[in-house]
Parts: sequence; structure tokens; C-alpha cells
Amino acid sequence: MAAAPGALRRALPSIRSAIVQVHPQNKSQLTRLFSTSLPSQRLDSSSSSSSSSTPEYAIPDPSRPTHFGFETVTEGEKRERVAGVFTSVAESYDRMNDLMSFGWHRVWKDHFVASLNPGFSPLTAGPDPRGSQHILDIAGGTGDIAFRMLHTAHVLNNNPSVRVTMSDINRAMLTVGKQRASALPASQQAALSFVEANAEDLTRTRPLQPLSDAEKATTKHAFFDPATATSSIPSNSVDLYTVAFGIRNFSNIPAALREARRVLKPGGVFACLEFSKADKHPLFNALYKEWSFRAIPLIGQLVAADRDSYQYLVESIERFPSQEEFRDMIVDAGFVVAGDGYEDLTGGVAAIHKGMKPRA
Repeated sequence: MAAAPGALRRALPSIRSAIVQVHPQNKSQLTRLFSTSLPSQRLDSSSSSSSSSTPEYAIPDPSRPTHFGFETVTEGEKRERVAGVFTSVAESYDRMNDLMSFGWHRVWKDHFVASLNPGFSPLTAGPDPRGSQHILDIAGGTGDIAFRMLHTAHVLNNNPSVRVTMSDINRAMLTVGKQRASALPASQQAALSFVEANAEDLTRTRPLQPLSDAEKATTKHAFFDPATATSSIPSNSVDLYTVAFGIRNFSNIPAALREARRVLKPGGVFACLEFSKADKHPLFNALYKEWSFRAIPLIGQLVAADRDSYQYLVESIERFPSQEEFRDMIVDAGFVVAGDGYEDLTGGVAAIHKGMKPRA
């Protein structure tokens, strides 16, 4: 019980009254005060009107042009090429992240999870805020976020009723994550599940079928084929949807955002940690880009024998929308956001975005 007051103090900033930005059908901006301090409160239904119909650009189309780094490709081709990239880097992914970010990705991930404080929700009905919670970690990869979520919920908040579903379109990455999970305590392993899925359509999923040693030598079976789906993630079934350093690789980000809204319960939270723009600090931004485009591909070549994959990763960061543009995409998908809608990390090199699914 001693941990509860401290956890409450950490949670309070995220539940104070704030200005929320919403986009109605006509795309003009409207500001509205709201508070999530009481579970009985509801947002006006007009706040979700923008999601009543899905625009054409948010419907996946394998033939629609998009970008793969600085190249123009179709959505279908990008999906296959991204699968090849992450299959290639799966085994060295965590080591390369340390080298590319000087270890800062660990600090960002720690802060991201702490800001969400899984396992402790002041909005939970009843006197104890440590109720059951289902967390969906999309593009879960090697498990960095999922494992932190479980540790925070089960250990720091003493809440073993929190479960996490790790989902990824790439079987190679998810296989590495499952292997790493064997080091977790038994209670956390029991609360963790692995699902192959495309974030743009979570109505078709299947439990992870780990890659065999023979399959690891080829990219042929690297990513999830929806034709093999045996299950789905139901609507209104998830309390917290997280995605860290993955959404920029999606073929159709607006479609994925709308799927996030669908699977979240009313009042559920979408949370994204992603590389962003540091252009508010010109000198720092120039040094950062110099490092990114010159050093990171070279490190990829020397450490992982794969320059091309890391060249793509750098280019994908450059092509990702600015903080404000991505915030507007989240709002356009039907979420409400507080304040600016994002928090810059390390001068904007990365940013945390959060949105809440309106209560009906």
C-alpha cells in the first residue's frame, strides 16, 4: 500500500483538467475543457464526429503510392520491404539501438512507461485504483516496452491483474521478443501473450508461430499473412494501446490510428513514442542529422553487416511528420488530446504523443 501515494502523485498530472483539441467534420478546430477526474464524466458526442466515416486515405490500398525512406513505392511494396528490413536487423536490433542513440532510447522508454504508469488508474471504479488492465503493445518487436509495462504494473504498482499483448507484423522480431521473455518472472510470463497482426487491420490476427531456425535464414515467412488469421482483437477491448518507434514504418498510418481507436475502450488511451523533429533547435538539429545520415548507416554496416537497412531507418525518421502534423493525424482519427498533444524528448529527437478515445 505504501507505493500507492507515490503512484498517485505520478498519475495526477495526466488527469488534471486540460484544454482538448478536437477536429469536427469541417476540419475547423474547436477547443473544449474536460476533466477525467471522475469515471462518470462523458465527452460530448460531437468530439468523435470526425471518425463517424472513414476517409478514403485511411482505407489501406496495396496499390496506393507511399514512401519507403526517400523512395516512392506502393503500400503493399512498403509492407514487404519493411518486413525485410526488420527481419534482417532482428537479432542485432537492441544492440544497434544502443549504439545509434548512445543508450538514450532506454531513457526515453523508461520515461514513456512511467508517464503511463500501467497498473494504476485513478479512474477505476471502486476504492482501489489498481484494477485489471489490458495493454496492447503494437510493433512490440523485441519486448522493450511490454516488459517495462509488466514490471511497472506487477512490481512497482503491485498489480498482477495487468496483462499485455505484444503484437507485431514481423515474425522475426516477435520471435526474438518471445525468446527474451523467457527471462521474465513466471507471473509476468503468464500475463504476456504474443500475436501476429497488421496494425492497419486488427480484425485478423493469429497467435505467434515462432520462426524456425530454417525460416530465420529467409525473409519468405517473415511477416504475418492475414490469410492465416485465426483470431481478432475485438472492438472496445483494450485499456491502453502503445506503439514505440514503430508507427513510422506502417504503410498507412491513418488506417492504423483508426484501428487503435476501434480496439480501445471508451476512455482508453493511445500512446506513441516515436522519433520526431528537432528543428526548434537549429544547431543541435544540424549536428543530429549529420550523425544520423553519416554515422548510423556506417555503424549498421560495421556491426550488423547491413548498411541499407539502417539507411532506410534514418530516412524513415526524416520522412515522419512533425510533432504538430502527427498530433493532427491523431485528432483526425477521432481522439482527443490535452494541451499540445505531445511531449518533446531530448530537444525533439523523440516525442511522446497521447490521445484518449472519447467516452460514449
